[in-house]
Amino acid sequence: MTIGGSIALIIIGAILAYAVEFDISGLDIRVVGFILMVGGLVGLVIGVARIASARRRTAVPPAAVREEYYEEPPARRPRY
Repeated sequence: MTIGGSIALIIIGAILAYAVEFDISGLDIRVVGFILMVGGLVGLVIGVARIASARRRTAVPPAAVREEYYEEPPARRPRY
C-alpha cells in the first residue's frame, strides 16, 4: 500500500467515523470508519518504514571488470 493510499484510507475513515450520520441495520458506520483509519495508519507506518530502510541501504560498487582483447596471431607462412 502506498503512502497516498494510506492517507486516503485515513481520510475516508475519518469522514465515516465523524461526519456521516447514516444508519444501516447490522452495520455501524462509525466502527467501519475507525477500522479504515487504523488500517490506513498501519499502511502509513509500513510505507514510511520501507522508504526509510531503502534510503539507509548503500549500493555496493560493482566489481572491477577486466577487459582483455586478444589479437589474432599473424598467419603462419612457411619460411623459404
